[in-house]
Amino acid sequence: MATKGIGRVQIDISQTARRRIGVGALAIIAILAWAWWDGGEEPMRPITQTIELPGTAQ
Repeated sequence: MATKGIGRVQIDISQTARRRIGVGALAIIAILAWAWWDGGEEPMRPITQTIELPGTAQ
């Protein structure tokens, strides 16, 4: 008898492991959501500081 597709593998995971995985996934999602909301960019500001050039560059 041939089986179709890939068989399912059952893995027993404890409740504490499931909770840790869930908390870790929520933390990653929260960090990614904050980074998306923040955008990481600041508005551009013109440089208003004058600099002295050497005599040959003027």
